Formats: sequence, C-alpha cells, structure tokens
Amino acid sequence: MLALLAALVVLAVAAGAQDSPAPGSRFVCTALPQEAVHAGCPLPAMPMQGGALSPEEELRAAVLQLRETVVQQKETLGAQREAIRELTGKLARCEGLAGGKARGTGATGKDTMGDLPRDPGHVVEQLSRSLQTLKDRLESLEHQLRANMSNAGLPGDFREVLQRRLGELERQLLRKVAELEDEKSLLHNETSAHRQKTESTLNALLQRVTELERGNSAFKSPDAFKVSLPLRTNYLYGKIKKTLPELYAFTICLWLRSSASPGIGTPFSYAVPGQANEIVLIEWGNNPIELLINDKVAQLPLFVSDGKWHHICVTWTTRDGMWEAFQDGEKLGTGENLAPWHPIKPGGVLILGQEQDTVGGRFDATQAFVGELSQFNIWDRVLRAQEIVNIANCSTNMPGNIIPWVDNNVDVFGGASKWPVETCEERLLDL
Repeated sequence: MLALLAALVVLAVAAGAQDSPAPGSRFVCTALPQEAVHAGCPLPAMPMQGGALSPEEELRAAVLQLRETVVQQKETLGAQREAIRELTGKLARCEGLAGGKARGTGATGKDTMGDLPRDPGHVVEQLSRSLQTLKDRLESLEHQLRANMSNAGLPGDFREVLQRRLGELERQLLRKVAELEDEKSLLHNETSAHRQKTESTLNALLQRVTELERGNSAFKSPDAFKVSLPLRTNYLYGKIKKTLPELYAFTICLWLRSSASPGIGTPFSYAVPGQANEIVLIEWGNNPIELLINDKVAQLPLFVSDGKWHHICVTWTTRDGMWEAFQDGEKLGTGENLAPWHPIKPGGVLILGQEQDTVGGRFDATQAFVGELSQFNIWDRVLRAQEIVNIANCSTNMPGNIIPWVDNNVDVFGGASKWPVETCEERLLDL
C-alpha cells in the first residue's frame, strides 16, 4: 500500500502541473520501486551560462535554486492536500472494484495495490520528510557558503600583506633615488671643480702666452714696427706667414722708404706653383716701377727713391684687368687689360724685399729691395679712393682683412731686422 500511495502522490504532482482531467476520466495507477521513494525529489540540473563559475558563485546559485524549490513546494503543498482527498476517494473506489473482482474470480490476478498505504496522513508525512530533507540540504549549503564567505577574508589579508610589501619596496626605491641624487650632486660638484680647475689652468696659460708675446715684441703695438733691409743681397728678406686665398680683386698698401739707385728693387713678390710672378711690385735698374700679375706687366707712374717715407697703394680687379696706383693718397695712374679675368691663385708664398724665380727662393741680388718697409696690408677688394686717402693721412687705421701688418705674422732672415717704426704723423712730416 505504501508503494501505491507514493505512486498516487507522484500522479497528483503531475496532475497539479496539468489541466484538471475531464469528468468521467479513468486513472491508471503505476507502482514505483522502493528506492525511488527514499531518493527524494531530485532537483533539475541548472544550465551553466556565461562560462565556468567560481565555487562561491556555484554555491550561491545552488542556494537560490533550493530556496525557490522550497517556496514552490510550499505553494503546491496546499493544492496537493486537496488532490490527496480526491485520490483517497478514488482509491476507495479502486479497492472496491478490486475486491469485487477478487471475490468473483478467486483472486487469481496479481494485487498491485496491496503495498500502498491506505492512510492519507502517511502521504503527508512522506512529503514532510522530503521537505525536511530539502531544508537540511539548504541549511548545509548555507553553512558551506558562510564558511566560504568567512574564508573570503583571506584575500583581504593578502591585500594587506601585499600593501605592506609594496610600501617596503617603495621605501627602498626612495632610498635608492636619494642615493642616486647624492651621487649626482657629488659628481656635479666634482665636475664643477674640475671645470673650474681646467678654466683656471687655461686662463693661466693664456696669460703666460700673452706675457711671452709681449716679451718677444719690443713695440708699443703689434703693428708699430718696420722691416729694415739695408743691403742689396740675395739673402736678406722678410716672409709673411699667412698665404693668400683665391682673389678676384685686391688692394695692397704699404709704407716704404728707400734711396737706392738704380731702382729700389722689389718691395714684395707673391709666387705660386707654376707662376713665380703671380703678383710682383718691382723697380729694376732705370726702368719705372712695374706691377706684374700672372707675369703680365703694367708700368706705374710712381717716384719713391728720394729717401723719404711714402705711402703706396695699388688696386686691381680681374674684371677687364683694371688697375690703379696711389702715392701718398693721390691717384697717379690707372689702366686696364692687366691679366683680365685671371683669378689670383691661392696657397703661394709672399716675400718682402726679394723677387722669386721659384716659389720661396732663387732670389736675384740685383732685384733686391734696399730700404725700410712698414704697414704692409692686403684687402680682397678694391678700396675706394677716400679710404686710401684716409689711410695715407693717418686719419684711419684699417688693417688688411686678408693680410694684416702684425709682428707675429712676419719673419725676417739673412740679417734683415725689425725696428720700432716712426708714428704715422712723423712719417707724414718726412714727406
């Protein structure tokens, strides 16, 4: 009877989920095995959504599912009580029919209803036990969830440990930064001290060089000297240390004094490889003063062999070979077609007092200059006439931008010497 009653309960639950049977319908009673009764009501498996869940989330989902199941069981329990009453009446009718058949046939058929309980209260008790089982499972899950939630304090402890570790690392980093700053400051101080020491040493060296330069020069200023060439020989000369760049125009000015005859000789010459007469100013024998450019000749109307100081300037430009000659600030001659369109070649040797037959040598004593030279300057352009006048009358001191007249740029050889020169005003009085 107990098995029959359990089968009726299951049938009643199924009937509660469906529409009520139509009047006059017949019922089929099916027995369930004994282990199915003790297994309780299995819960349907909940599908997993959104991928794998953590253990805490699975427990939470299970608890919520059990709670919903309990609520549904409570809601359906009342409806099932009414169904049990109806089933009890129908069971009585089934038993009556079964008893009549047994009496009429001698009870030859198998009694499938004999092991079902006849007491409806027993069915309610069975359902109560199932409900209690569900409650116990729910409490167990809640207890397990609380235990897991209490264990969730571990991440907080871990965060605290992690924060302490991070704080320690931060303090170590700050100490390292402070050490690096100290090392940087120390290195900066050492570098500054080294730089100051180096600058002090350089300043001392510069001061010493200046003192040596002043000690080597017996002149009031670097340009206050003259070169004296007293004899007509082939070994007295002066040499300009600097050389010329390529020139397309120039102005050469100098002060000279000579009483040599016949001819004053060669005040200066510039020779380059392949052309010994690139630029030459010469008065040889009874010939007039000549200006040679690339071995081309122009005669200049200058007269300077009276033993007095004279200011001489010559200008030239490659354009049409135009040239000019000035003496004591006055233009005395001009001309053209002197080596037109020929640029002055760079890298040659500039000699004072000798004419070169090769670059820097093979001097001829008959062409040597005898006298004194000073203020030899070269510009890379044609000076204006007024500029030349201002230089000649001592109103302007304008060193050459290519070759300036300075003591450390002139060497003397063969007995030539440097002497302090008269002032510009004194030279003017000598005219």
